[in-house]
Amino acid sequence: MEPILELEQRLARYDPARYPVQHATTRFHLGVVLADAGRVAEAIESLASAAELFDPDALPVEHAKALNALGAAQRLAGELEQAEASFERAAELFERSSLEQEHGAAFFNLGLVRRERDPAAAAECFRRAAALLTGGPEAAAARELGATLLALGELDEAMRTLERAVELAERGDATGYGGALNALGLARLAAGAAEEAIGSFRQAAGAHPRAVRPAEFAMAKANLSLAYEQHGDAPRARLSARQALGVADPPAPVAAQAAAVLARIGEATAHDLLRVLEQEAQASWEGIVREELARSAEAPPDVRRVDAAAWIDDSSVERAEAWLGGLLELPPERIELLIRSALEALGSRETAVKEHFRADVSRAAGRFHVPQLLRLEEIFRRIAAELEEPWS
Repeated sequence: MEPILELEQRLARYDPARYPVQHATTRFHLGVVLADAGRVAEAIESLASAAELFDPDALPVEHAKALNALGAAQRLAGELEQAEASFERAAELFERSSLEQEHGAAFFNLGLVRRERDPAAAAECFRRAAALLTGGPEAAAARELGATLLALGELDEAMRTLERAVELAERGDATGYGGALNALGLARLAAGAAEEAIGSFRQAAGAHPRAVRPAEFAMAKANLSLAYEQHGDAPRARLSARQALGVADPPAPVAAQAAAVLARIGEATAHDLLRVLEQEAQASWEGIVREELARSAEAPPDVRRVDAAAWIDDSSVERAEAWLGGLLELPPERIELLIRSALEALGSRETAVKEHFRADVSRAAGRFHVPQLLRLEEIFRRIAAELEEPWS
């Protein structure tokens, strides 16, 4: 049975006049589930009823919990003044009951409500929340405090706070860790520390895998492109901007920021990757190539062929090894997709170029373990035969 239906049936069994606490408890749980389901207006009605039935003198904790949940629903509905009042009262009652975690959570929510209208007041709420909370909630409060301080232009305190948020979130909150690193990167970039910002954004992108949290990955990559631009590294800036734009449906502000970088420093080309590899030690190639191949695999066919042509026209055994290694980290269907694109691009090349590329790929494949070598050879031969492109 669906949770909402089950709670509604349970609610009908408890008359509010005879069983006010049971009715209120069910109303509370129903309101939370309704809010999670996006039925915000119904959630507000249910939670307001729960708060009213929980006597604040006899059941102050239950009353405060209902108010805290009500405030969250009111915030979702854009009823910010009502949400602020709910959180303020909840915080007062939690403080009276000496419940530090709940008290801190109410201040955290109050900070979220106040941030747009009064950032300084919001910062104070987040400070109080961070002092009361522990674990993941403390990391979240530190992250929001740091981001608010950044908006206020208090860069030194923002960086110190966000470094603390990163340290706290690293212990087990991958999403919060990436968010804190992204905010720290922005603070460092605002302070003119582009190189340090680059490190933060690169870590943020790593904490938000493209396939798991594409929107957050794209945000980190768009910010990384800004940091590289400020640092004077145009090829890396273009790669990062292109990767931000390459995810499915990037958030509009992220896409606009990445596109603006490319408008200033020129459109990205497949050869930007090779320029970056020339500047890096070979031991660092793996991650760089992997991210570009992940983008290329999701690109339109004509873009994939252009990407593949860069590997063909500037071939070497070392580059072929990096390319094959990156391919082997992808799902099977994407390996075949990119190899097909390469062989399609190869078809228009002169005989000498084809022979050189085939030789480099063959020698590079021989550096992998036998199962990987046999797998690569089978895919190349099969697709080459389909395309009537000589391979071996």
